[in-house]
Amino acid sequence: MSKIHVTTTINDDEVEFLCDPRESLLDVLRDRLSLTGAKEGCGTGDCGACTVTVDGRLVCACLMLGAEAEGKSIGTVEGIATDEELHPLQQKFIEYAALQCGICTPGILVAAKNLLERNPDPTETEVRYWLAGNLCRCTGYDKIIRAVMDTAAEMREAS
Repeated sequence: MSKIHVTTTINDDEVEFLCDPRESLLDVLRDRLSLTGAKEGCGTGDCGACTVTVDGRLVCACLMLGAEAEGKSIGTVEGIATDEELHPLQQKFIEYAALQCGICTPGILVAAKNLLERNPDPTETEVRYWLAGNLCRCTGYDKIIRAVMDTAAEMREAS
């Protein structure tokens, strides 16, 4: 089967790659582009470990074909920090110990950042609803929710 040439933007950088037409975006990110932050937890879009943004919308990368990235803007967990500085969400996840094994963390960070970009003052219920597609088996959700809520408050104060 012939490979497909794809030109896309990933974390604000133009990227080109060749992929098999049946290859998932998750496999392209991890195996072809060495962006290993997104994890495969389930392969069926149920756990959220592979969450990325595609043109600003949350997408499970395991459910999207790499070829569908043509002309799209993709955001991954690798694009959250700037240079050597962690994003406030990443800092708060460390501060609140809102991670353990790390499988779910990249997807949760991408989803939480997307929420805060859309709604800088979410209620706890809104945070829980927004992150409902991301499953965590290690930490439970209280530390994660507190980290997101505190990040939102800190970012509002800073602006």
